[in-house]
Amino acid sequence: MVTENRRARHDYHIEDTVEAGLCLLGSEVKSLRQGAVSLQDSYAEIRQGEAFLVNAHIAPYRAAAFFGHHDPKRPRKLLLHRTEIRRLEARVRQRGYTLVPLRIYFRGGRAKVEIGLARGKRLYDRRREIAERDARREAQRELSRTS
Repeated sequence: MVTENRRARHDYHIEDTVEAGLCLLGSEVKSLRQGAVSLQDSYAEIRQGEAFLVNAHIAPYRAAAFFGHHDPKRPRKLLLHRTEIRRLEARVRQRGYTLVPLRIYFRGGRAKVEIGLARGKRLYDRRREIAERDARREAQRELSRTS
């Protein structure tokens, strides 16, 4: 795994995930292999029947020639089947859904991105989640003290 968007699971309810290929330049692949990527504030969108990863930052590869440099935040095409794109587009049109990249990884030498169909969490959802996590930790501490 190259990178993970940890904030996504904190800020959104992930209802479905899809694996998509990532259309990259050669210097971007080398930067990915070095782990020079950030998914913070990035999202996926569907334009004219094609899916794109927007606002993902892939740092320029230092050893690339001058013309090998790329725009770090350029939109990158996602490789999905047409039926998957249509299904996601229909769900995104519903109120409150968005496409959030969850992680980028390599599979068989090819860069893949896991996209989550997500609905934003409300503030009280986050507070409840934090309270549940703290309660589990406290119960675990009590169990470890007694044994």
